[in-house]
Amino acid sequence: EQAAHLLSSGYFQPAAVLAGAVLEDGLRKLCVSKGLNLPPQPKLDLMNAELAKAGAYNKLQQKRITALADLRNCAAHGKWTEFTASDVEAMIRDVRTFMEAHYA
Repeated sequence: EQAAHLLSSGYFQPAAVLAGAVLEDGLRKLCVSKGLNLPPQPKLDLMNAELAKAGAYNKLQQKRITALADLRNCAAHGKWTEFTASDVEAMIRDVRTFMEAHYA
């Protein structure tokens, strides 16, 4: 909800960072619920790969998460020309859909 509020206020870059943090937190919790053994501070890509390997979701979903992580990384590193507000709107929708599917 906070990311959507930032986006609607014209702050699409911080909205992408926040949505990415929500996604990363969700992946971490999903890893725990699946009993995956990960390092103390796992990277998003590692969690994504391990969850796909464990069958938590399919390869297509894994690729979607990789794309969302790339957008988050662009935002976190100030690569403002690499994405648009529309990209962030889609990101927020996709993160919400993912979270609802795995935490409903």
